[in-house]
Amino acid sequence: MSGSGTTADDDPPLQTAVWRLRSRACWTDAAALLERDAGTDPAAALQRTALLTERCLYTGQGWTDAEDALRTAEALAHDDAERGAAACERGHLAYASTLLGVRDRADEARAALGRSAALLSPAAPGRPLLDFRRGLIAQNIADSPQAARAAYRRAHAGATAQGDELLLSSTWRHLALLSLREGELAEARHGFAESLRIREELGFLVGTAPALIALADTETEPEAAARLRAEAGRLFRLLGGVPTWLAPHLNPPAPETAGAN
Repeated sequence: MSGSGTTADDDPPLQTAVWRLRSRACWTDAAALLERDAGTDPAAALQRTALLTERCLYTGQGWTDAEDALRTAEALAHDDAERGAAACERGHLAYASTLLGVRDRADEARAALGRSAALLSPAAPGRPLLDFRRGLIAQNIADSPQAARAAYRRAHAGATAQGDELLLSSTWRHLALLSLREGELAEARHGFAESLRIREELGFLVGTAPALIALADTETEPEAAARLRAEAGRLFRLLGGVPTWLAPHLNPPAPETAGAN
């Protein structure tokens, strides 16, 4: 299991260990496994940054560690692909800070993702992730659902072509959120169900509770919705209350499911 959520029998043991820790919300431990290589290897530095940024997004903590890791990744980048990937991570960290109300870094997020788009070729492996993150900005900061949908669809197509199952689970989820916003309940339910299926198959526990709650919000049978919420609550408690922003959604459904991850 690679860090991007693709399954491969020949994944190196290190990547398998990193994935298992990450999927169980142990981002600090996963990042520690990469710390030695991250001092000299641009790919390891970027992966470590992504782990620590994900920790910020799910817990609201660890911002200094993520910033330090990001600066290391930026310093090690030596070609356009690596600089573009580092800029994508900077944009995502700034987005997370803005979304969670830590500090408004929306302009920084837009600028960094724009810089990433200029550096990464349309066929670059990191392009689908960049498209997805630009969709997050459009949806959750700019409140531009049409632009968000277009970005998510590009990301979905790219993730499908690359076999990035974890990214697909996120594109399904956010396209479904847009469908729910527009009152397209059946389409939203399908997207949330696909997102949940993928996350369960991958064993991405930390992302499974949000997927359960999202599906529950579209469930028309109260008993089925209650079962989904109960399972989400069990996973939430198992992982020590992560993601923190999910807590309000474990009670009776809110108008919209949180779309942070």
